[in-house]
Amino acid sequence: MAIAQSFAALQAASTQLALQTEMLRQQTQSDQAIVALLQQSSEPLQAALPAGQGEVVDISA
Repeated sequence: MAIAQSFAALQAASTQLALQTEMLRQQTQSDQAIVALLQQSSEPLQAALPAGQGEVVDISA
């Protein structure tokens, strides 16, 4: 009986871990898509700025 309960608990934990892993994978894909959209939307804005504007500046220099 104890072996069956232990196996059931292990199987439940394994299933939960698999679900969490899949959720993280989907969240990562979603985050990557958002980053791509933000990059695409910022490109026209940078192209429309005057020369020297919109560049990354090292404020610690």
